[in-house]
Amino acid sequence: MGTRNPSAPTRPQSRTTGKNHPHAGGLIHDNARHTTRFTVIGNHLAQHPELSALAIGLAVYIQSLPAGARADIKTLAARFPEGTTRIAAALRELEAHGYLRRERQRTPAGRIVTRTVSCNQPGHRRPQDHPTPAPPRKKRVPAPRKPLPAVPKPACPAPALLQRATDLLSDLRRHDPRLLLSATDTAHLAPGVAAWLERDLTPTAVRHALTTDLPPEPLCRPAALLAHRLTAQLPPPPPFRAPAPPPDAVRHPLQTCDGCDRAFRSPAPGRCRDCRSDLLEAA
Repeated sequence: MGTRNPSAPTRPQSRTTGKNHPHAGGLIHDNARHTTRFTVIGNHLAQHPELSALAIGLAVYIQSLPAGARADIKTLAARFPEGTTRIAAALRELEAHGYLRRERQRTPAGRIVTRTVSCNQPGHRRPQDHPTPAPPRKKRVPAPRKPLPAVPKPACPAPALLQRATDLLSDLRRHDPRLLLSATDTAHLAPGVAAWLERDLTPTAVRHALTTDLPPEPLCRPAALLAHRLTAQLPPPPPFRAPAPPPDAVRHPLQTCDGCDRAFRSPAPGRCRDCRSDLLEAA
């Protein structure tokens, strides 16, 4: 009675519920957590539907290399049993899908070298490849310049006088390079210089008054300094001189004619005009 029936069905085992239940013959992971010497690889690379196994393997190897390591075709062919032809084809696959970029750069010594850039996420670029645009600079609005001080005006602004004044101002830069004036400043100052020339001053005297004892530091606005000097140092007008009368208007003293005793004006005694005419006719 104690003998077991070998043909009796065994007790059914309970199944573990859940989606992670391994199927018969399926993959089982025996994982241990890496703490050193590991590389994170995205499933988009490891399970890429179009890349060859060699391309995926090369991408994983290249991503595990340190920065600065050589990753050219000859170096990779020396590392793996595949030849240079298959290695080059796999690298072209990675380039086509964005996992690899090869860039030509010039070294400080002037040599052209090829840099291999490994991309662990195609489409993602380094921050230095997309620099943050600098904020737009505020446009600096220039402050309005104060108008130049007023200058004296000539009593008779003749064109020739104003031209002499303009030529004098244009020549100031030859005596002091800081006195380089614009056309607008020259037109503003020319009447002031004409007023000086109108007061019997020579161009040399006016030039000396404008260029002597200038400050040693740079002149921020030379036209304003000249306008101040033309006004503050304006010389007085020349004294009034009555015009000389014409020769015919001179009044000579009265003389008595030696021929007819008639009075006439003459600078010296003698005969009057009529008596002089009679003598000429008689002769």
